[in-house]
Amino acid sequence: MTSLSPVSPDPTAPAVTAPDPGLRRDRPLSRRNLIQTIVGGYLPLIIATLVVFLPLLWMVLSSFKQSGEIVTTDLKILPESLNLENYRTAMTTVPFGQFFLNSTIVTLAGATIKVLLAILTAYALVFVRFPFRNFIFLLILVALMVPPQVSILPNFILIAGIGGKNTLWGIILPGLGTAFGTFLLRQHFRTLPASILESAEMDGAGHWRRLWQIVVPVSVPSIATVALVTIVTEWNDYIWPLIITDRPETMTLPVGLTLLQNNESNAAGWGVLMAGAVLVIVPILIVFAALQRYIVAGLTQGSVTG
Repeated sequence: MTSLSPVSPDPTAPAVTAPDPGLRRDRPLSRRNLIQTIVGGYLPLIIATLVVFLPLLWMVLSSFKQSGEIVTTDLKILPESLNLENYRTAMTTVPFGQFFLNSTIVTLAGATIKVLLAILTAYALVFVRFPFRNFIFLLILVALMVPPQVSILPNFILIAGIGGKNTLWGIILPGLGTAFGTFLLRQHFRTLPASILESAEMDGAGHWRRLWQIVVPVSVPSIATVALVTIVTEWNDYIWPLIITDRPETMTLPVGLTLLQNNESNAAGWGVLMAGAVLVIVPILIVFAALQRYIVAGLTQGSVTG
């Protein structure tokens, strides 16, 4: 009967070591994980939300307060009653309806033209071959770095010289180019599979058909992001409309709010000013709520490639 001898270990085999107890993963609901989640995640998020939300909340609450509830040494967070008198005063002291109409026209016309130009320019930079294409894109990047205040004086001289002062088209015209929208859409268009466009080209589709039937439908989140940013920028623009207009007939809402401040400059007018500010930001908050689901998708499209 033959006895089995123990097998000697192979000296070339890697040594098996016991796992380090300190490297073991904690349970999901362990105390350490909960503290890291709260301190590293929820706490900064709550602080950032409060920094953004509390001023807006204070503005809305103050719009329902009387002057004695705002200018006082005793802090009163909630108004004694939901009084709409401040809103009536804000809408009757200045031509608020005209301001709202002017802002709507400027925002819709300016944002529509900006988005269309951004789509066409980005498509040309990606799918159309022409000389100095990369140099033109470099100029667009330079335009992103130049502060818009630099162009105020040249724009004023140009627009006033062609009769655009105190006109809506004079407000719209200088800002029709959007370097941000062109850059964002160009980066997204570069991630689209070239095989789709090549197949459409083989089927006889020209640039115009490829743009509106292939590129635009698959780029809706990015286009919606550009549209939302453009709408917010156009609606909240203050410096240029303030410079190019000095008549109430052509003022936009932000400039009209300044006119309201001039009429309600005493301490009793703080509630009226808060009501006017609420009326200015409510429409843009509605637009933001309607399009916000596209923001993350639009900004992250093309950031991960496989």
